[in-house]
Amino acid sequence: MPDLKEYRLFISHAWKYDDDYYRLENLLKNASNLKFANYSVPQHDGLVEKDEQVRKEKLKVMLVNQIRPVNAVLVISGMYAAHSDWITFEIEAANQMEKPIIGITPRGQEHIPKVVSDAAITMVGWNTDSIVQAIRYYAI
Repeated sequence: MPDLKEYRLFISHAWKYDDDYYRLENLLKNASNLKFANYSVPQHDGLVEKDEQVRKEKLKVMLVNQIRPVNAVLVISGMYAAHSDWITFEIEAANQMEKPIIGITPRGQEHIPKVVSDAAITMVGWNTDSIVQAIRYYAI
């Protein structure tokens, strides 16, 4: 049997709502026959910088550098995504680099932020098979 392709993924998320991020990361880690590298910026890896503007500029550079090598960007489409400048920045960066964006709807969520639905190549539910299938189909 050939080796599995390793997908390089960036999981866009709001640090303030990082429970969804860790749930998705664990879902992917436990998925059958999926090998991936996580290029995301989790909160525990954030920048420590006294000057807020310098921190923001450094974080933008860091995000662009982490999105550049990925095969796909996963965006957890909680309603907080509609109000997150960072998620919007990540979506714009992914679009500029022509990275496929896969929107993931959290369980029980009825509304999807327009910023996510407009950018996503596909929207999938919070289901391991749907997410893995989308990664395999759309990742470049």
